[in-house]
Amino acid sequence: MKNKLILLLICFVLIGIGTACGNEAKNKPDQMSASNHDMKTLAIKEKPPAERKKTISLAAIGDILIHDRVYNVAKTKEGYDFKPFFKKVKPTLQAADITFANQETMIGGEEIGLSSYPSFNSPYEVGDALKDAGVQIVSMANNHTLDRGEMAIQNAIHHWENIDMKYVGSYKDDLDRSELRVIETDAGISVAFLAYTYGTNGIPVPEGKDFLVNLIDEDKIASEIELVKEQADVVVVSYHFGNEYERMPSEEQKYLVQLAADHGAHLVIGHHPHVLQPIEWIEGKNGNHMLAVYSLGNFLSGQDGLYKQIGGIFECEISKTFGENERIEIHSPKFMPTYVPYGEWIVTPMHELTDDELPNADTHYKEIKQHLSQYVPELEFKEEQ
Repeated sequence: MKNKLILLLICFVLIGIGTACGNEAKNKPDQMSASNHDMKTLAIKEKPPAERKKTISLAAIGDILIHDRVYNVAKTKEGYDFKPFFKKVKPTLQAADITFANQETMIGGEEIGLSSYPSFNSPYEVGDALKDAGVQIVSMANNHTLDRGEMAIQNAIHHWENIDMKYVGSYKDDLDRSELRVIETDAGISVAFLAYTYGTNGIPVPEGKDFLVNLIDEDKIASEIELVKEQADVVVVSYHFGNEYERMPSEEQKYLVQLAADHGAHLVIGHHPHVLQPIEWIEGKNGNHMLAVYSLGNFLSGQDGLYKQIGGIFECEISKTFGENERIEIHSPKFMPTYVPYGEWIVTPMHELTDDELPNADTHYKEIKQHLSQYVPELEFKEEQ
């Protein structure tokens, strides 16, 4: 009897163990399923963020070359007022996220005496008008930078700083020159500017004061592009180069543009010929693509002659793709040709001109569009502000 009871107890124990093992086996798939779910959740969390793209617009205008016949018309009882000269293009200039201008004459102010060709000095109010029109940065590197000496440059810089206008290509000292000119935008895209000129009309740069004007030097240009492209998303190079009144770029212009592209610049803006030259895409040695505007011509000047009275507003878009494969793209080039009626000096979009303002206005407008777009057939011409 006793043996039977022991045998019965052993059977119960074995049955209990078997049941427990069976339950454990049933639970394993659920536990594995839960574990797999956790791994999937973790994998989703560790997945790199989706790419996103932001875009800004950049505009540029050509030579602001203020002859006496221009500032005499701008004279008022209180001083000078150049703002009316920009009233027809102000909406377009203000619409861009960044607007650049070539301030060819130093705004040294009346205290050192205003002057015209061949040795220019302009009123401070030129700067005030550009600021009011929407310009955010000006180049001071050109063949007229040293016309009236260091005093004119220092006076001009002082005024640019007073009105919170960035300037590039001419500086008040070595420390000022060492500070990169970078504009940070709300879109998270930073744009750096460099500016150089072929010369200063034979006027020597004062000894020990190379900071007064950036002269074109291939090694310096290459090294500075390499430096700033590590500090900003986009590099814009302003060249004061080429041959005056020639409507096509010279071999030297093409060489310097290629130099900028080979070192990774994104955009070249050209000045000095005082007439419009075509726009062209340039491929750098690393397969990168750069946009070159060989010459933007005169935007506001006292020069006479059809092509010297025609300039315009160049515009392009800059997109930055954020994410694992961050990249910059320059695209959608646009242009608004402008004309300045002699004696009135009001910068006027060419598509708005009547034959009374410019005989055969539409014919000239079509010819300018064809001239500018001969290398870039996709160039869009703006007719809305």
